[in-house]
Amino acid sequence: MRSTERATEVCERFLPGLLGKLADIPLSDLEAPGSPALAHFKACKGPGLVIPEAYQGSGATPLEALAVVRAIAAASPSLAVGTTMHHFSVATLFTLADSIKSSGMEWALLEGIAEQGLLVSSGFAEGRPGQGILSPTMIAAKAEGGYLINGSKKPCSLAHSMDLLTASVALPTDSGSEMAVLLVPRGTPGITVHPFWKSWALAGAESDEVRLTDAFVDEQLVVRPELGGAGELDELQTVGFIWFELLISASYLGMAGALVERAHAAGRGSASDRAELFMTYESAGLLLEGVARMLGDGEHGNEALAKTLVARYAAQDALGVAVRRAVELLGGMAFIGSSDVAYLAAVSHGLAFHPPSRASFAAPFLDHVDGHPLRLA
Repeated sequence: MRSTERATEVCERFLPGLLGKLADIPLSDLEAPGSPALAHFKACKGPGLVIPEAYQGSGATPLEALAVVRAIAAASPSLAVGTTMHHFSVATLFTLADSIKSSGMEWALLEGIAEQGLLVSSGFAEGRPGQGILSPTMIAAKAEGGYLINGSKKPCSLAHSMDLLTASVALPTDSGSEMAVLLVPRGTPGITVHPFWKSWALAGAESDEVRLTDAFVDEQLVVRPELGGAGELDELQTVGFIWFELLISASYLGMAGALVERAHAAGRGSASDRAELFMTYESAGLLLEGVARMLGDGEHGNEALAKTLVARYAAQDALGVAVRRAVELLGGMAFIGSSDVAYLAAVSHGLAFHPPSRASFAAPFLDHVDGHPLRLA
């Protein structure tokens, strides 16, 4: 397929050799706990993909990053989902490094991540049912020179392979508490990892529980985002969420594409059946490319976040239809002849589980349609 060939070419340009290494490993091994995929990703300079060249990264644009993640997801869904959380965290760091709120240490962190191939996990977007995506699950107590942090993030992708953890936390203030983001080195005393992920689906993303027990975090590693006057997210959070929605959607675009590719190669169904499948699938890719171009053009405010989420849900719907049609065209023998088809069909529906949920987005979006800022609970 033309679009997947282009994605493969971009991935090879930025992460040479990665797709070849992944192709040599059975999908079942790539998707299992202890998968070798993350080690190959680090060896191929994956951690620096979206970090600007000014900070020693590869400087992939949003459109290029979309292509890379899409190509990776077709080969290893777990690797794409797990590393999306890394890119999301890194994007918030380089946004902060370029802002007036920068403490000056962000550039050093970014250079270290790119040059040393460090993986950054995210404890920021929460996954608990009924809980807002900005609601911290960790609490802090003031200590000399910083804070003692207690709490946990579950699930937390890259839990076992992370070198740095970013996490949302409630900091004590005179009037109660304020939300902040922590940057915590993996070797910090008090950080432990515990089993949590029980599903075989996407098990290679290492989405277990990361627990902090009286873990000391220096004041310099605490970032305090501020809400806008009308309640919308500030620039740091907004840019981060746009990157997240773009790349997590790209992950599922790649998974669905792996099935569409198989259906195309099998040549089953009528010409109109296959054409309808391709058009449905490619429509999702075009929606996400629009988001990537918008972000690349510097449009990343509150309005852009609303557009991004509309594109994400529309792409999600299109991918669901494409996956069902691809599996139907492949037929029963393909389904029972290899576990790969069943696996890809199962994991490709996971986009619906990533925040914000469609239900939680509905009321804020209707307010936004009426002219108000988009406010994510």
